[in-house]
Amino acid sequence: MKNIFRIIAVVALMMLLSAESAWAGNDRRRGTSGAMELLINPWARSTGWGSANVSCVRGLDAFYSNIAGLSFINTIEVSYTNTLLAGGKSGLNSGASINSFGIAVRLFDQGVLGISLMAMGFGDIDVTTVESPEPINGTYSPTLMNLNFAYAHSFTQSIHGGVNVKIHSESTSNITASAFAVDAGIQYVTGEDDQLKFGISLKNWGPAFSYNGTGLSFQFINDAQNTMSAQYRPAEMELPTCLNIGASYDFFIPVWDQKITLAGAFTSNAFLKDNFALGIEYGLLNILNLRCGYVYQTDIFNSELSTTANQGLCAGASVNIPMHKKDSDSKMGLTIDYSFRAGLNLKSTHAIGATFRF
Repeated sequence: MKNIFRIIAVVALMMLLSAESAWAGNDRRRGTSGAMELLINPWARSTGWGSANVSCVRGLDAFYSNIAGLSFINTIEVSYTNTLLAGGKSGLNSGASINSFGIAVRLFDQGVLGISLMAMGFGDIDVTTVESPEPINGTYSPTLMNLNFAYAHSFTQSIHGGVNVKIHSESTSNITASAFAVDAGIQYVTGEDDQLKFGISLKNWGPAFSYNGTGLSFQFINDAQNTMSAQYRPAEMELPTCLNIGASYDFFIPVWDQKITLAGAFTSNAFLKDNFALGIEYGLLNILNLRCGYVYQTDIFNSELSTTANQGLCAGASVNIPMHKKDSDSKMGLTIDYSFRAGLNLKSTHAIGATFRF
């Protein structure tokens, strides 16, 4: 019981320390943070219903929504997802895309250790300058990466918590930046059939960071007609801290093992408008899952005032392929996930992934 209170106290303390960032967002601060890629969900299963599953996320998708959900992995889980961002092409070097990979292993009865990598690429971009605006100077390929190390623990059958340490990196041929951040989350499960769930997570809490590299240097001629070298002084950028609060409820239908889950989540962003997500998931025979959701923020229907590229509508599906005998205690299986996110002014985003469970 003491351990339960300790983990709750630690998470509560972190939330209090970050309260200024989590709730102080206003029009003057929006769009002024760095590393906004940390707010992009790269996993196909949870994006199918708008990341509304803060309270009921399970498996490696928990790296984004709520790291406490990692504690429900049975033995070993490996997952890969490719996201075609806003109509981008597949692959790191051929268009705007995201590749994410993760693996998690249960160390003992209550603890799960996981690691994941998200790599975002934009293909080859023409180099242009003020002096040479024509694309005749070659190309460059920026890359963005998030590396996560997480541990999740089940304190009781009802209380689950987790901590995720992440390293963010951005680079081009002559400019780099790196940042350090921490996520923490708790899930509470209750009800006769564990049908009611609550979740809360704090994401991207960490120090400010800045760019550096030879790309910030330039040459000029002084009054004595001497060529001098100087460097722009980069400004520090804060991380996009956010607080997620969610709840969900499961409705069980014994015929054909049907289950309907209603989920909702509220996201308080420090540097963006707050989000409200509602989602529904339908499960059949523990094999097929269909889901859809909607993510709303202020002015999303106003093309002139909207600050998001997503229209809010999302949908997805999963197919679970068992790879064990019916009378076996093994949970080995393969899951194929797909999700769709409607674009507002850009093309829609598609994600497809595969998860293998041992």
